[in-house]
Amino acid sequence: MVTLGNLVRLAPLDIDTLPSHPALELTVTRKRPRRASEDEAVATETPRKATQAVNESEPSTIDVNGRPNLGPFIKAVLDEAVTFIDSTLPATFKPGSEKSSAPAAAKVQILKREITSAELSNIAWLDSKIPRDTPGQFEIMEEAWVARKSRHANRQDKGTATFSELDYSLRVSHSEHEGKYTPDVFDTYKVLDWAVQDDSTEEESNFANYQQITMSSTYSNDEDLVHLMTYKVFEMCHRLPFPLSTRVFPVLVITAKTGTNDFIVVQIPVDIKTLQEAFYSNGRNITEGNSALKRKKPILGFAMSKQRCVLTADNEIEWTMATASDAKGWLPMWAQKMGIPGAVVKDVGLVVKWIHGHRAKNAGNWMTSSDAKDI
Repeated sequence: MVTLGNLVRLAPLDIDTLPSHPALELTVTRKRPRRASEDEAVATETPRKATQAVNESEPSTIDVNGRPNLGPFIKAVLDEAVTFIDSTLPATFKPGSEKSSAPAAAKVQILKREITSAELSNIAWLDSKIPRDTPGQFEIMEEAWVARKSRHANRQDKGTATFSELDYSLRVSHSEHEGKYTPDVFDTYKVLDWAVQDDSTEEESNFANYQQITMSSTYSNDEDLVHLMTYKVFEMCHRLPFPLSTRVFPVLVITAKTGTNDFIVVQIPVDIKTLQEAFYSNGRNITEGNSALKRKKPILGFAMSKQRCVLTADNEIEWTMATASDAKGWLPMWAQKMGIPGAVVKDVGLVVKWIHGHRAKNAGNWMTSSDAKDI
């Protein structure tokens, strides 16, 4: 039986589950989630001693403020996402038909899986490496997952892309690039940003098989800078056809190289309505937006995705993506389920089309210094 993780879920992370940041310390935080083993220890010891007794044999995942430490948090999310793509998806998703996604030459296969509320209720929400509160009865939503798989020739040619081109488009500056190749995205608003650089052996050991880790879309062309850690929360803003309201999806974005020729991108829904640095989630946009579209009151939805690219031994790029979402509002879930597979397939063509345009603009010189300034 495949175990489900507790972090990359449709039930959004609240701000108490995020690593420390000065802006978060201005909000009212709850007492951190506590494992059952700690509760037992509390009966006979002080809370501080109980926590030490539980964690003395392993590196601490919680800081002095009761928030997850940055390193263990990133690694837990990446481990969960990689396991989901590499193991859970092929073992439990039902494969469907293949579709075309022009101008991409590759066929795109759709896969689906429903994760029920009963399955989600069995997740070890508190007794995990990074504990989080068990979502309430009405927060544990069934997750309708749609995934796609496609294989692309690794070359600069019509209808395809090189691994470096896909890496730049999907992993580097992920959110900003998504706003450029997705027509219905009208804003990618950066809410929070963390940046930590640590070359210590202890920090390196936290990340095992991961390199060039970012919790952001900050670009660096320094291939040796493998300990640059940046973290951003974005509000991804989508316009929908009339009469539907605009949708805003607040997400935490984490990306990493998982080897020389493979990488992963993770987006997790996060609840930031009480955060003053938010723009759309707390309604600031209604009075401060710089256009009529950005001043509209949006509906806040939830969306998560995990995507992974691997350069195979036969010089093809295997691109896998899985997503689940709830656009909220009066749009029923059955209607959302009908539209998501088509949108997922279409994204492949949108990325390849954007790569072709970027390639032509730079005369084949894909990663230039001007690109870094432009993103």
